[in-house]
Amino acid sequence: MRICVFSGSNPGRKPEYVQAARELGKALAKADIGVVYGGASIGLMGAVADAAMEQGGEVIGIIPQALVDKEIAHPGLTDLRVVGSMHERKAMMSELSDGFVALPGGLGTLEELFEVWTWAQLGYHSKPCAVYNLGGFYDGLTGWLDHVVSEQFIKPQHRGMLIVESQPQPLIQAMSEYEVPSGVVKWVEKEGL
Repeated sequence: MRICVFSGSNPGRKPEYVQAARELGKALAKADIGVVYGGASIGLMGAVADAAMEQGGEVIGIIPQALVDKEIAHPGLTDLRVVGSMHERKAMMSELSDGFVALPGGLGTLEELFEVWTWAQLGYHSKPCAVYNLGGFYDGLTGWLDHVVSEQFIKPQHRGMLIVESQPQPLIQAMSEYEVPSGVVKWVEKEGL
């Protein structure tokens, strides 16, 4: 099994972010779960990779050529794949992964999470999508998602497809046990969702 980790190329303001990224990397490696991620040696991305590698885990990095110099590609991974574009990066990350989790991060992290979650909603894959809600980092997002459900732009069962956990072990367990709820594949009705 491999889990794709979306996370910031920056370490963030709080040291807890780097610590949590390392804890997740270690926990995945100890559970014999490979890590697929964006291929950088810096920020939370690098922290996850380093921790998983220290535990002897498999770590596959995927990075566009244009970002190799800017993001400082990680030199010590199990496998580093350099691709031509961000689209190729995301497609390969998805192809190699059995699930997706977002650590704290910025626009790229959210964009990656929402893309794979949308694919799940549309039935393009049946892989779990999750957020590691460290210290309530994603509370604002989960509150907004609840609002979107109440405004009937997302069905409750689609909202329920996103796993939200604040500790590595429950997160890994929930992702390992994930099954697509029946009847969640999205379709558009003539008069609303």
